[in-house]
Amino acid sequence: MKRLSAPWVTFFRKLLKAGQGRPVALAVLFGLSLLNLYSEWPGGIARPAVFDRFEDFIPDSFNSARQLLFDHYQRRFPRVPASQPVIIVAIDDKTLAAVGQWPWPRNRLASLVDAIAAQKPLAIGLDVYMPEADQTSPDKVADNLPDSAATLAAGLRALPSHETILAAALRAAPSVLGAAAVDHAALDTSTDLHSAPILVHGVDPLNHVKRYGYVLASLPELQAAAHGQGMLNVALEQGAVRRIPLILGLGDKLVPCMPIEMLRVVTRSAAVDVYADAAGVQSVGVADVQVPTQPDGDIWLHFASMRSTQHRYVSAGDVLQGQVDPERFRDKLVLVGLTGTGLTDMRTTALGELVPGIEIQAQIIETIFEGRFLRRPVWVKWVETLFVLGFGLLIIWYLPHTDSKLAAFVRAVPKGTAIIGVVLNLLLLATCLLLFKLFGLLVDAASIFIILSAVMGCFFSTALLDSAQTLRDALLSRPTKANAPEKTAAAQPVRHPES
Repeated sequence: MKRLSAPWVTFFRKLLKAGQGRPVALAVLFGLSLLNLYSEWPGGIARPAVFDRFEDFIPDSFNSARQLLFDHYQRRFPRVPASQPVIIVAIDDKTLAAVGQWPWPRNRLASLVDAIAAQKPLAIGLDVYMPEADQTSPDKVADNLPDSAATLAAGLRALPSHETILAAALRAAPSVLGAAAVDHAALDTSTDLHSAPILVHGVDPLNHVKRYGYVLASLPELQAAAHGQGMLNVALEQGAVRRIPLILGLGDKLVPCMPIEMLRVVTRSAAVDVYADAAGVQSVGVADVQVPTQPDGDIWLHFASMRSTQHRYVSAGDVLQGQVDPERFRDKLVLVGLTGTGLTDMRTTALGELVPGIEIQAQIIETIFEGRFLRRPVWVKWVETLFVLGFGLLIIWYLPHTDSKLAAFVRAVPKGTAIIGVVLNLLLLATCLLLFKLFGLLVDAASIFIILSAVMGCFFSTALLDSAQTLRDALLSRPTKANAPEKTAAAQPVRHPES
């Protein structure tokens, strides 16, 4: 066993001890810092093309650790709603049992829109897609009648279609229809959307935002009747929703998300304002409201727990029956969505909660109203990188000094570097939590911890190898049983025979 393990131990010991461990520590510092930059390349500077060649082979550890840490920030300090600008009209199990299964005839959905509009809300957003004609519409039913029922068919065709009825309801109310951008063409997709104009201030950000070629939207008749259209897309990362795009690219034009479009309708603005520079999107605004964004037009959403938002839900069945206090709707933004069993798209939030998709749209509106945004500006990434490099170089320069108190401590206590690393990183985490709580800043303490711990680990490994070598030498110098002198029996008194 000795012959097999000794060469490897000797090799690593020489490698780690070469130059007092500094070359290996430098390689670890700069190598991990480059991987960290790769995992979240800051905007404004083109990423080297060499990274694209190794994209499938480079691990995503830093991004995963970063997301988990940011989730921990939110779970430690979830947003506590300070206002209630949103009401959700839920097409829930109770409604489906009373009114009928989904999808409803469009005239029934029109009745729901009319019932909500009568309560004077600021805007009504529908989280439903209607790309196909209603097959229960009178003209569609007439097409399926036999020739013998020609008189009945003519009477049915004289009635307005369900799309006409719903279009009239959408036109009379401050309505916004939802749509979803998709990557691939399908039977119900199209390549354009009837949307409000985007007014860009600065550099065109189309190449920075997420771009799609197709959209799943409602029929053109309904699009023309609604006062606005907004996208319902969310950004999924490792199965959870953390970021929301406020604007997207659809073909060669920009389109807004539903919350921004609802604010545009409420303020009666002609366009959505987008402020951008060479680094990407800086903010998205409507009227006097401006929301700071990431360079790709996303925002980090600060989630509130579902326990604190349950009061915003009302049953669509109760609304149709006039059983909801009108004051709950007055001057509110109303979202209509599916929450019935098997009908809704459930999403996992950064808090680890499983919520209906319509809840995420409500939380976006709530966050914008309160102005409590999570921020991770480009400069934060550069500050993190400079801090890691500066502190890492300080460790590499100072720690190997044999005459320093820290070096003496490490030599006396082989686990000293681990103790120092844990203390420093606990202080770092506490500082980052404080920045999150006070300013909503997302600082990546996880990557800093990983890189600096690896650098200190280089010297920790050297100390361990030295201790192991000392112990091994001590064991080898001890006399073995085979080489030890034999113990002689104790001298016995000599008995002389009696004379």
